[in-house]
Amino acid sequence: MDHTPHHPERHPRGTASWGTAVKATLHCLTGCAIGEILGMVIGTALAWGDVPTMVLAIGLAFLFGYSFTLFAVLRAGLGLKAAIKVALAADTVSIAVMELVDNAIIALTPGALEAHLTDGLFWSALLGGFAVAFLITTPVNKWMIGRGKGHAVVHAHH
Repeated sequence: MDHTPHHPERHPRGTASWGTAVKATLHCLTGCAIGEILGMVIGTALAWGDVPTMVLAIGLAFLFGYSFTLFAVLRAGLGLKAAIKVALAADTVSIAVMELVDNAIIALTPGALEAHLTDGLFWSALLGGFAVAFLITTPVNKWMIGRGKGHAVVHAHH
């Protein structure tokens, strides 16, 4: 999967294609999914309670989500401090929406929080949550990119 940001000249301020929004959301989803799944697996395997498991999963989702953008802009030649600012500006809203929706789906799915790693319910709630989160986060990203926010911030550095 390509995690490199898109060129700004293709999407001038005020417009954003659905394709650009989908790519930005897939970028976000990849980092979120890695962190979220890792956190849920660790918390579930260690028999932690719901809250500590979700806190770990959300924290790791933000960490991995930011890391993808951070490494991309560092490779483009940005210094660490500037790269961190770009990653925070580019990804915070997208990751927050993704995590809010995904974790709400998990929390509201009967039995999902009590399910074990070997239960289909564990995986279906987690992956179903990602699918719903993707559908809700994509228009948010389209709106933000069209206003020069979110992943549009990364465009200036490529």
